[in-house]
Amino acid sequence: MKLDQVQIKDFRNINSEVLNPSQDLNFIFGQNGSGKSSLLEAIHYLGFARSFRTSKHKNVIQQEKHNFSVFGKCVLEGEVRKLGISRSIDDKVTVSIDGIRSNKTSELVSNLPVQIFTPQSSDLIIGSPGLRRKYLDWGLFHVEHSFGAVSANYRNVLKNKNALLKNLSLKRSSENVSQEQFWDNKLVELGNLITNMRSLHIECLEPHINANLMQLLPEFCVEISYYRGWEKERSLQEALEYKNERDKRNGFLSVGPHKADIKIKTKGVDAAEVMSRGQLRMLVAALQLAQIQLLNENTNKTSVFLLDDVGAELDSSKRELFIDNLIECNAQLFVTAIEKEQVSFIEKYKNKKMFHVEHGHVIEEI
Repeated sequence: MKLDQVQIKDFRNINSEVLNPSQDLNFIFGQNGSGKSSLLEAIHYLGFARSFRTSKHKNVIQQEKHNFSVFGKCVLEGEVRKLGISRSIDDKVTVSIDGIRSNKTSELVSNLPVQIFTPQSSDLIIGSPGLRRKYLDWGLFHVEHSFGAVSANYRNVLKNKNALLKNLSLKRSSENVSQEQFWDNKLVELGNLITNMRSLHIECLEPHINANLMQLLPEFCVEISYYRGWEKERSLQEALEYKNERDKRNGFLSVGPHKADIKIKTKGVDAAEVMSRGQLRMLVAALQLAQIQLLNENTNKTSVFLLDDVGAELDSSKRELFIDNLIECNAQLFVTAIEKEQVSFIEKYKNKKMFHVEHGHVIEEI
């Protein structure tokens, strides 16, 4: 699904703007602080129901305003869909899908696969395991129809298990033992299901990742493996039993798919330890491209790809190659840059639009 129109109101320094983007490639130019990234941030809300710059929704609402809103008109094989999200200063959320309102953000984000690449994208490699789990689960959420429900059920079971562990650290009773067995059975069932889904997904991603790296980072040979969140020599049931006493003392569960990670190495060494920031960004580009390629293979969905500050730590040839690969994936691109010299290859693209942003105002260049 691609965006045919975007309406933004009271979002950071954007008062009220309507954008009619190209279905393929959109370049957005402007000085730092002009509102380029805010424009991408608003679109990001349609795909994630959250910001990529702050965890506090009220921070993106204009001063002296009570809420912001972002609406998108999307087109998929001739069918028009209308998606929208509004968040208030008291953190209430309203989602709109074809005029039907709710507060379930999952219903919104399942419609529009959005990826984003920023100067901070190397955090996927050097940051916490949670970021790599999110990367993996984004693909599963959009490719595997049942994953969203399974993942939500696991999080709920984990919450109850942790609450019980905190209680067991204080007192023990026959009722607690019975509850412990119940939640452990649920954890094993759902945990194994998530692990199998993730393992298969990363197997499907790996050929795409390797092919992308041959283009984007040919100087490195990268090995990718999945750590499921507990020792490989034990089943999840055995791992729960083995860690049981320690987890009771600590009051939380230390094993399971919520502790999973993707290990990325080159010549046996963590990639984060030997690659420059520019090389790490290219590694992330290869990973994100693989998700979009797999999405195209397995569904009829297309991705909206947000490329913020394309000039940061990427040389001109890598910028061009990255954009070429994204276009080949049939993604709809929104690319921000300070000046056109950062995308000197721009003239070769035919189906494109260019926009200039200044003080929160968006003007399409004719």
